[in-house]
Amino acid sequence: MADKINALPCLSFLLFLLCLSNHTVECRAPFACDAKNGLTRSLKFCRVNMPLHGRVRDLIGRLTLQEKIGLLVNNAAAVPRLGIQGYEWWSEALHGVSDVGPGTKFGGAFPGATSFPQVITTAASFNESLWEEIGRLVSDEARAMFNGGTAGLTYWSPNVNVFRDPRWGRGQETPGEDPVVAGKYAASYVRGLQGNSRFRLKVAACCKHYTAYDLDNWNGVDRYRFNARVSKQDLEDTYDVPFKSCVVEGKVASVMCSYNQVNGKPTCADPNLLKNTIRGQWRLNGYIVSDCDSVKVLYENQHYTATPEEAAAATIKAGLDLDCGPFLAIHTENAVKGGLLNEEDVNMALANTITVQMRLGLFDGEPSAQPFGNLGPRDVCTPAHQQLALHAAQQGIVLLQNSGRTLPLSRTNLTVAAIGPNADVTVTMIGNYAGVACGYTTPLQGISRYAKTIHQSGCVDVACNGNQQFGMAEAAASQADATVLVMGLDQSIEAEFRDRKDLLLPGYQQELISRVARASRGPTILVLMSGGPIDVSLAKNDPRIGAILWVGYPGQAGGAAIADVLFGTTNPGGKLPMTWYPQDYLAKVPMTNMGMRADPSRGYPGRTYRFYKGPVVFPFGHGTSYTTFAHSLVQAPQEVAVPFTSLYALQNTTAARNSIRVSHANCEPLVLGVHIDVKNTGDMDGAHTLLVFSSPPEGKWSTNKKLIGFEKVHLVAGSKKRVKIDIPVCKHLSVADRFGIRRLPIGKHDLHIGDLKHSISLQANLEEIKS
Repeated sequence: MADKINALPCLSFLLFLLCLSNHTVECRAPFACDAKNGLTRSLKFCRVNMPLHGRVRDLIGRLTLQEKIGLLVNNAAAVPRLGIQGYEWWSEALHGVSDVGPGTKFGGAFPGATSFPQVITTAASFNESLWEEIGRLVSDEARAMFNGGTAGLTYWSPNVNVFRDPRWGRGQETPGEDPVVAGKYAASYVRGLQGNSRFRLKVAACCKHYTAYDLDNWNGVDRYRFNARVSKQDLEDTYDVPFKSCVVEGKVASVMCSYNQVNGKPTCADPNLLKNTIRGQWRLNGYIVSDCDSVKVLYENQHYTATPEEAAAATIKAGLDLDCGPFLAIHTENAVKGGLLNEEDVNMALANTITVQMRLGLFDGEPSAQPFGNLGPRDVCTPAHQQLALHAAQQGIVLLQNSGRTLPLSRTNLTVAAIGPNADVTVTMIGNYAGVACGYTTPLQGISRYAKTIHQSGCVDVACNGNQQFGMAEAAASQADATVLVMGLDQSIEAEFRDRKDLLLPGYQQELISRVARASRGPTILVLMSGGPIDVSLAKNDPRIGAILWVGYPGQAGGAAIADVLFGTTNPGGKLPMTWYPQDYLAKVPMTNMGMRADPSRGYPGRTYRFYKGPVVFPFGHGTSYTTFAHSLVQAPQEVAVPFTSLYALQNTTAARNSIRVSHANCEPLVLGVHIDVKNTGDMDGAHTLLVFSSPPEGKWSTNKKLIGFEKVHLVAGSKKRVKIDIPVCKHLSVADRFGIRRLPIGKHDLHIGDLKHSISLQANLEEIKS
């Protein structure tokens, strides 16, 4: 999102300052539909017993064109004559309430909020219930801050773009490279944020950035000018999958269009993407918002239209409802007067935004009398919330390697050398799009709870541009019983508008690792803090490195979680949500090439575990444990007959060419029930993630396996549990053809669950039609 931040309206800002100076005083800004306000209490749009669409229509009908246009932007203008206050739409809650947008301010009664692990870390838990619970607690804190007058109710989170290229600086914000995981994360987190009411919203979430956005600034190409050339096939089975899940399953209240063009059209001005797909096919019940200044960008940077009025008209007519930025407020009136846009187009945009505001209760009168109106400062940074931040970090840590059971470390009479530029960090642990944390436990502090520590940073920062301090680090390692190297990246290396140049550890970090490992008197453990993958092949193959952990950006409690894993209080159970490629992979894949599938004729290796077959440092889904698990397949179908929707569908299907068009199949009853027994065969309690992959029949279909289901299960040592995973056939066994049409390949589909393999024959049910 753009760095530009709009100022709050003067009245709201003055009230905010007053609250900061004396937060014991009740400080609530005026609100719409105040029953005590004789001017507005009789207005129809304030009547909560009226149908919603009638209230919305009544409000829009009372507005002048100028007033309507003032509501098309993120810092929506007040309409004093109707008792409507100005509203700031832009707030963020990627992994905790954030002050990145101007809608949220920390201070006074709300000095901070719980900072959960960065999304890429939480994704590594593969735990849908955890994702939803984090969303629920974040929305508790968001509502509390709204009630205190320091936050809004519209949060432009989560980021569900697929982590396509390992260099992307914003990959840390996403749930990883797999579209199914990203889609399930999107739906789960959105449900947690928005609540479980079909009508009322606790807060309004927003899935971003639609679509095919995963390049910020690489090799002279930036997101403002990038035209992503994407095949219909890749759009259907990769880039759009998380957004569809977010809208259809998560019932999200908003979708944000991105800066880039897709196949020559800015996403925020493409009616096929906005009106036809998001609102038409997926049935979005909410509003579509631009990324900040996107409308300005498509006019000034991309030169998509000749005039600013044409840009305003093109975006609104395409389906855009709200502009993050002032562009529509400045140019829409002239677009209407010039005949480029009808006032009814503006009305339709406002109907979508005002409907969401009404579902949030912003026109229901006294906020304290509404659901969640009792939440306040005591509901932010609670012990329970901070405990969940710790649990989330523990669940997201991935044990990449553990030679000779180096870990867990002994808890008795141990001296540990904590070395590295990330060994005693705070803000680094919360990644980007974060707020002000309740407090921090650094890795050094966490380790100090278990052992005596010797601390040396080794490098001034993660850039590690010199080796002057390496001698002190080596000396510390030589004196300790065990050495923990906390290395990796931070926002100076990977961030918004900062894509990485390579996949190696920065500067002299690798030299520090090697020298410390040689000097260490005891076992050496490497802890990697990063959002994106790192080529640590040298450390992986160094026999003096006993264990390697990836901890992502683990949030405010990250240091405690790391120490709990190092010393065995917690058994790590995370799995990598992205492939870790070797450095030489980058020479074959320009960031600007959006193709997912390999093209051997051009030397293009493909992207992500679904299409890339080359060497890796660590594969997608990798992660070990301090215990061992065994699987046995109890029950799964061996044959599935796909029914058709009608005789017409049968006559027009492509069954003869070994596939059935999904739109011709009766998909409702087609769910695979896979029953698996999981046993903890080791001597330590632990959590295990069941990953179910499938590979389609041989032929023109992708030959790589793809994830179709997963389940997190916790088992005490020696115990067994039966797990059932339901897999919708049409959704997960179908593939997109080159026209972007989903088809079910006829023939043998292989399911892979750990070392188990089970084949299912998918056939057309011709008998049903005959009968």
